[in-house]
Amino acid sequence: MTQTLHLAPLAASLAVLAAAIMPAAARAAERPAIVLVHGAWADGSSWSKVIPLLKAKGLKVVAVQLPLSSLAEDAAATGRAIAQQGGPVILVGHSWGGEVITQAGGDAKVAGLVYVAGWAPDTGQSLLQAGAGYPASPGAPTVVPDAAGWLSIPAESFVVNFAQDLPKAEAALLAATQGPVKGSAFGEPVTVVAWKAKPTWYVVAGQDRMIDPGLEAMFAKRMKAKTILLPSSHVAMLSHPVEVANLIIEAADSANK
Repeated sequence: MTQTLHLAPLAASLAVLAAAIMPAAARAAERPAIVLVHGAWADGSSWSKVIPLLKAKGLKVVAVQLPLSSLAEDAAATGRAIAQQGGPVILVGHSWGGEVITQAGGDAKVAGLVYVAGWAPDTGQSLLQAGAGYPASPGAPTVVPDAAGWLSIPAESFVVNFAQDLPKAEAALLAATQGPVKGSAFGEPVTVVAWKAKPTWYVVAGQDRMIDPGLEAMFAKRMKAKTILLPSSHVAMLSHPVEVANLIIEAADSANK
């Protein structure tokens, strides 16, 4: 009886200690959610080949649907997706989505940034300013504005310049479902540069005809990103989904170390 009385306080103390430690350990082991941010002339379905690969590794994945109306509104849409996650987040941005995650990635929940052929302006730069001094891409002159200033890419150029390493039928489908972007968005400067404060990864698309691959390599080097070079068109996540997914998984795993 005496032994039972002596052990009871010890057992109670151990229970309290376990209750205090276990939530912290669980938080430390929590893998980040993956928030995917598409580019201009696209939508969230541009990640359709990458999402199953990430989910197969047990990762929670959300693809943002951007309005493509302005940097501020696209960053706000991304911010809402970040807010909906219960824990840390890895932001992944393709093309214009790279500028969006640069702006939105200052959120405290963001543990890392992955750029897929993505724009990464420096402080106070717009997309147009970030590309100064580099060759214009072959696809740039083909972009067509409508009367309200929304930009689209003709189907024939989309197949040749945007997604030239995909089957023509797939590229044509992407062209038909493209999301037009408000041209004025490309002149909006970033006010937050998350890549200066967060770990980064970068996919350089070596055969990109929408962004000069040399410019992409400069972005990656400037941010000291873990970088892979793929022999890809602008849509590396569609033509090389395994390699892109593996880099995102690496970023997610790094957040737990």
